[in-house]
Amino acid sequence: MNNQWKTLLALVMLFSAVSVTAYADSATVQKKPSKAAPAPKFYGSPTSSISSGVIVPEGSSYLYTSGTVPPMLNKDGKSVYERYGDTKTQGIGILKEIEKQLKEQGLTMKDVVYLRVYLTPDAAKNGSVDYTGWFDAYGQFFNTKENPVKPARSTVGVASLVNSDWLIEIEAVAVFPSKKK
Repeated sequence: MNNQWKTLLALVMLFSAVSVTAYADSATVQKKPSKAAPAPKFYGSPTSSISSGVIVPEGSSYLYTSGTVPPMLNKDGKSVYERYGDTKTQGIGILKEIEKQLKEQGLTMKDVVYLRVYLTPDAAKNGSVDYTGWFDAYGQFFNTKENPVKPARSTVGVASLVNSDWLIEIEAVAVFPSKKK
C-alpha cells in the first residue's frame, strides 16, 4: 500500500509540472495583430528617381544588409575593370547580390525603402567619382515598370573602400510587407 501511495504522489507531481510548463508556454505566445499594417509610404517629387523619405508603419519588421561589395568577375584580370568592372558593372553586381539576399528572406527589391551608397574615385576617369555609372545601375532595378519603387537614398563619395579595386559599396534597408488576410 505504501508503494501505491508513493506512485500516486509521483504521478500527481509529474502531471502538475507538465500542466505548469504547458501554461507557461501558452502564456508567452504573442498574438498576431488583428489587422494588417499598411505598406510604407514614399513621398517626394514625382519626377525624381528617388523618394525624399519613407514613412514606415508602426510594427513593421526591417532587414538591414551590411555593406555589400562587387562580385569578382575575373581574379586574373590585369585591371580593376577586368577584375570587377566599372562603377556601373560593380553597381549592377551588388544590386543582384542584394536581390539574392532579399529573396532568401522572402523579400524583393520592391520591399527596399532605403539605400546608402559609397562611391570612390575612378582612376580611369581622371580620379572622378562615376555618379552616372551608379545612377545607370540603379535605374535598372528601381523606378522601372517592373519595380516602380523609388527608395530614399544617400550617395556619398569617399576616399577609399577596403579593397582598392572596389568603386562602390551599397547598404540596403527593406521592410517586410504586411500579411494580407
